[in-house]
Amino acid sequence: MTVPLRFPLLLAMLLVAPLALGADLLVDHVNGYTLDSAGKLQRFEALLVDRGKVVATGSHADLAKRADGARVVDGTGRTLLPGLIDAHGHVMGLGFMKSQLDLTATKTLDEALAAAKTFAAAHPASAWVQGRGWNQVIWKLGRFPTAHELDAVVGDRPAWLSRVDGHAGWANSAAMKLAGIDKGTKDPAGGRIERDASGNPSGVFVDGAMELIERRMPAPTPIESATALDAALAEMASVGLTGVDDPGIDTATFALYRRYADEHKLTARIYAMIRGTGEDFDTISKGGPLIGYGDDFLSARSVKLYADGALGSRGAAMLAPYSDDPHNQGLLFYKPDELAAMIGKALGKGYQVCIHAIGDRANREVLDSFAAAYMAHGGENLRNRIEHAQVVSLQDIPRFTKLKLIASMQPTHATSDMNMAEDRIGHDRIEGAYAWRTFLKQGTVVAGGSDFPVESPNPFYGLYSAVTRQDHAGHPPGGWHPEQALTLVEALRAFTLDAAYAAHQEKTLGTLEPGKWADFILIDRDLFAVKPARIWQTQVLETWVGGKRVYAHSGTG
Repeated sequence: MTVPLRFPLLLAMLLVAPLALGADLLVDHVNGYTLDSAGKLQRFEALLVDRGKVVATGSHADLAKRADGARVVDGTGRTLLPGLIDAHGHVMGLGFMKSQLDLTATKTLDEALAAAKTFAAAHPASAWVQGRGWNQVIWKLGRFPTAHELDAVVGDRPAWLSRVDGHAGWANSAAMKLAGIDKGTKDPAGGRIERDASGNPSGVFVDGAMELIERRMPAPTPIESATALDAALAEMASVGLTGVDDPGIDTATFALYRRYADEHKLTARIYAMIRGTGEDFDTISKGGPLIGYGDDFLSARSVKLYADGALGSRGAAMLAPYSDDPHNQGLLFYKPDELAAMIGKALGKGYQVCIHAIGDRANREVLDSFAAAYMAHGGENLRNRIEHAQVVSLQDIPRFTKLKLIASMQPTHATSDMNMAEDRIGHDRIEGAYAWRTFLKQGTVVAGGSDFPVESPNPFYGLYSAVTRQDHAGHPPGGWHPEQALTLVEALRAFTLDAAYAAHQEKTLGTLEPGKWADFILIDRDLFAVKPARIWQTQVLETWVGGKRVYAHSGTG
């Protein structure tokens, strides 16, 4: 007689089980927004968390009943969003920039030179003067800067300053001498040495030529690297980033990330892309793809390759010459068969492939190389990506869907480049440039990022650019090619659910659905109620990762 009595009791327990789930945190009285798995916007008043994962979102009345014994955080009506994910950000680059010369705010060559002089004087013990962020377009210089100009302010030691896009570097004469560079030095494959009228290196090295200088620079010490990582993590937390896809890590950086994961020191989830398919890949991939290490704080299941350079330094590979430089079509880094071989090597070991391609010729080469690699190795279901997909021939855009490729794009690139993009490529080619709406319309997943430190890591700048296609002053009126703008929901999806999907993480990250990690932020305004012009001004008040607060704005406790 015991069996029939126990069965109804067990059934009754199962029926009430959802109401009896444990919880250790209730974030209450919030103006909550999240997407569901279909990308639809959902509202809620409270968030229930247990052991770092979402139990439920819902009304204050319902979830308060289920929060017996849980710690209660009063949101005081503030807006709560899922943690934002940057699908393309250079973590260590952001960190090292904190200790180097930052030229991003300089508006003239003279300002940059003055900043370099001041920085060098403040760091007399540094063997090299290093920095980044210069932009000859902003300076309205009409040319690249020269070593002679840099010598005038830093002549006592080598100096190396990367362009804002990271695809060109400016050296002084001491750096060139140390590297053994003279008139007889040839341009390397995929690179260009800028020269004066007599053929002498003038001081700027584009793309593959940068290695001629950088290989002579001292490697950062372990302490310097850890300090840079700490600085990057702090900056990311302060702007609401709870995850980042980091393109192009080496073995030393991977070891640092893994140590931080082991020591529970990561405050953002890092999806690491291994730099190339050479020695770093061979070393890191020995055990196969690393997936969800340390409670999903670290993954290394993808590879980053390069096809070309950047538009601003005219290194992006174009099908036809640049409109403002008729003798230049940019730089391809590899021959098609070489690129296909590297793709095949990574796919063959089960690694997703993510390829930097900015120019329309580079994008076509990448599309062709993926097609060839799929025929030889398969791997078309690994969610392979083109990073930037910045200028694509209109006839090539549909190939993204046929090849099952993700477009990993950076909205702020459009608003930063609009001062020179049409000068570079002309009116016709711009139709396939920064074409977010065109990609979305055909069903391509668009993962949102920034490419920091090329751009600010602040994802609200990216959301603003995606929605308005304007700079922070509201220019141009109506937006630059506004037909390619996104809605706010679409933009949020690019920086949450679709960024997670691009990293094979949509089942654990990207929304605040039950069972996913409780990565969320509290901000100072209702993003869906303010005017679009105010989106970029959003302040992050608190950042939480896995149900733990990792950042609080001054004054929020």
